[in-house]
Amino acid sequence: MFDEFGHIRLGGIAYRVAGEIEGRTGYETWVTVLGHIQRGGVPTAFDRVLSTRFGVAAIEAAHDEAWGSMVALQHDSIVTVPLEEAVAELKHVTPELWDTAKQFFA
Repeated sequence: MFDEFGHIRLGGIAYRVAGEIEGRTGYETWVTVLGHIQRGGVPTAFDRVLSTRFGVAAIEAAHDEAWGSMVALQHDSIVTVPLEEAVAELKHVTPELWDTAKQFFA
């Protein structure tokens, strides 16, 4: 498949990966297409690099059998965090950040 400029389009890999995961593990696997749930503008270079870093870390966590954990951004590092720790306490948005965000949703 090609884009409007004649370049090969590289989409759809998630469906192949999901099929492999399901075939190898027997677990039903779902694909989420970001474009269907994304809110906001075009991804920046930072967004694209960050998503790649998350993907690599998630694959490494699966390879290391770090079940019951998730990958997270802490400062500038991608880390693996136990789910129990991630949900142990309620996280709040600071009033300053909330006031800034309200400007976009008023």
